[in-house]
Amino acid sequence: MTDVEKGAVMSLRFTDEEFESAWRELDEPQLDGGWELFTETMGVKIYRLHDKETGLYEYKVFGVLATCTPELCADVYMDLSYRKHWDGYVKELYEKHFDGQSAIYWEVKYPFPLSNRDYVYVRERRDLDVDSRKIWVILARSSPETPCAEKSGVLRVKDYKQSVALESDGDCGTKVFMNYFDNPGGMIPTWLVNWAAKTGVPGFLKDMQKACSNYKNYCQKK
Repeated sequence: MTDVEKGAVMSLRFTDEEFESAWRELDEPQLDGGWELFTETMGVKIYRLHDKETGLYEYKVFGVLATCTPELCADVYMDLSYRKHWDGYVKELYEKHFDGQSAIYWEVKYPFPLSNRDYVYVRERRDLDVDSRKIWVILARSSPETPCAEKSGVLRVKDYKQSVALESDGDCGTKVFMNYFDNPGGMIPTWLVNWAAKTGVPGFLKDMQKACSNYKNYCQKK
């Protein structure tokens, strides 16, 4: 692949339309076509859509982080080194160049006797100004074309996507929209998948809110 072709691949990772469809969910949740309310807890609503091809679910999450600004949320979400301090499920997480292309490697701890999963993915953050509204959007998706060797005993997740849109809630907090799907492969019991969605997502948002409040101290100590 020539440098010009590599540049084209890099620029085509995410389109303007993908960013727009993420932030528009903050105004009007798009729930037609089979989305169902899965659970509501701690002020967080989680909807899911059954994927017939895989038998798995795609999720949409709507909620508010009451005590942190959207810019701080975006900074914390993007800081991979910091995430290793506050997310107990992270085994490894770093960004590096694979054959000239930047990508992120992420290994996630799974409960025994399940094998850990790992991801190789690309992401992009845009800080948008939409009719005088400030909105932060982060898109991520798996990058199977990245030449990163698979590890023995760890299952590679080849189908992963996530989008996050953040905006002020009009007070001191952040309105959050998150959309995600991943196919963890292997034989994972349905109860575990449901448990992870029902408790893992609200738990992640709670941990992230705590991480936001500690971020200033972390940055000062670095």
